[in-house]
Amino acid sequence: MVLSRRLAESFPPEEFDKIIPAETARVRQLYADGVVRQIWLRGDAAGACFLIEAADLEVAQQTVDELPMARSGLSEFTVIPLTPYRGFGPT
Repeated sequence: MVLSRRLAESFPPEEFDKIIPAETARVRQLYADGVVRQIWLRGDAAGACFLIEAADLEVAQQTVDELPMARSGLSEFTVIPLTPYRGFGPT
């Protein structure tokens, strides 16, 4: 799971406007490729929460680091590894 937050306190809106089209295109391609599985816009801050498919934490971090908003430094990203919930499995 990845949480992103725009660093709106450090950059003017025009800076985001320049990068958002490239970010949108890249996320759309990652979705088409099956890497981004689901994505939501955050309700508490300007940013997103998305689930990505990755072999391990290193691959997940590489994927995030290559996003235009990450490369530009306009947003911060937190990658949170998830494991299966065992509560519905056999006991």
